[in-house]
Amino acid sequence: MPTRILLVEDEQSIVEVLRYNLEREGFEVQSCGDGREALRLAQLHTPDLIVLDLMLPNLDGLEVCRILRADAATARIPILMLTARSEEADQIVGLAVGADDYVTKPFSVKVVVQRIRALLRRAASEEVGQVLSAHGIRLDRRTHRVSVHDQPVHLTLTEFRFLEAFLRQPGRAFRRDELLEAAGTDADLVLERTVDVHIKSLRRKLGPAGEFIETVRGVGYRLREPGTAPEPAEAAAVSSPRRREKS
Repeated sequence: MPTRILLVEDEQSIVEVLRYNLEREGFEVQSCGDGREALRLAQLHTPDLIVLDLMLPNLDGLEVCRILRADAATARIPILMLTARSEEADQIVGLAVGADDYVTKPFSVKVVVQRIRALLRRAASEEVGQVLSAHGIRLDRRTHRVSVHDQPVHLTLTEFRFLEAFLRQPGRAFRRDELLEAAGTDADLVLERTVDVHIKSLRRKLGPAGEFIETVRGVGYRLREPGTAPEPAEAAAVSSPRRREKS
C-alpha cells in the first residue's frame, strides 16, 4: 500500500506542483484547501503524513495542528508545516503547537520531499518494540505510547524521540544538535532554538515528571538519573567551607 500524504494548501499552483512530484515519488496524495476539511479528511482517512499550510481559509494551519495533536487518533501523524512566513517567531509557534518540521515558501520541491522522507523514516523506526522507563515515565516504542504513572501522555513524534533519547541514557547531557540527530532531523536545516521549544512542550506534557528533564547550562539538556538529587542551581558558585580559626 502506498504511503498516503494529506496536502493541505489553498494555492492551486502549489498543489499541482507538489502533487505531481510526490506522486512521481510513489506517494498517494489527497489534497484540500480548507482547514476544516483537512480535519475531516485526517479523521476519516488517517494519512501517514500531513503537509500543512499555515494560512488557510476558515481555520488556519496553527489551529488545525493544535486540534490534530489534541485528538488521540491523529496525535502521532507527522506534520510538515508549509508557509510563506519565514520569521523565526512563526517557526517557533508552529513547532510549539505540534508541527514536526517547517519549510518556508518559496521552497525547493527536492527539499520538501527530503523532509517528508526524513519524517516518515522517523515514524517507521518506532515500530521496533521496546519499553523504557524512569521517574514514573513509561515509553513503549512498539505501540508509540507514553504514560506517566499510568496516565497517557500524547507527544509529537519529535517530543517522543527526545524523550526516548533521555530515557536510554539518563544522566547524560545532550547537546541540542545531538537531540536533533536523535530525532532524525538534519541540524543544518533546523534552528537549534527549536529544541528549546520542543523541550518546553515535553516538560509541560509530562507534568511534575517534566521537572526531571534538567537544563545543563552551556550544554543542553539531560534526564536526571533515578535516585539522584537535583543539583543546586548555584552549585558552581558555592565555595568550600572556610576553616575555623583557632582561638
